[in-house]
Amino acid sequence: MAWWEGFDEIRLLNAADTAEIGNDVGQLLSLRHPKSGNSMCCLLVNGVLQELNWFKQSYTSWFLGDYVAEDDGLYTATPVDPVFILLPIFEEARMKKGDDLGKFRLVDEIIFVEGYPGYQKLLSIAENCMQAVCEIKGGTLPMH
Repeated sequence: MAWWEGFDEIRLLNAADTAEIGNDVGQLLSLRHPKSGNSMCCLLVNGVLQELNWFKQSYTSWFLGDYVAEDDGLYTATPVDPVFILLPIFEEARMKKGDDLGKFRLVDEIIFVEGYPGYQKLLSIAENCMQAVCEIKGGTLPMH
């Protein structure tokens, strides 16, 4: 039996190889797009966040060994800096008013986004990457 037999649909994904830094199974996350606020799909593998995009062209097929994928589409996973994804969330969480720079908040509180449980999976990388744009005091992060 060939590897493709038994599948209803075959999808092709082109993604960075993160096996050098671990062997975790990837997780698909639904996050808010930092510019539009619309839902976007990301892939988190071994602490590397990648944005998924779908490209479709007419009359295209892919050769996968002895198999020909005729659906003419391709998913690409492009590594993205988590700071760009998290920055709007942290900006909202600081609760800035007028000249007040905002408040210190627990990372657990900041990373909780209604309707987007995928942000909870970013908790481990949020503390490290957000140090570039946040001040940390005893486990709390404000935006500056």
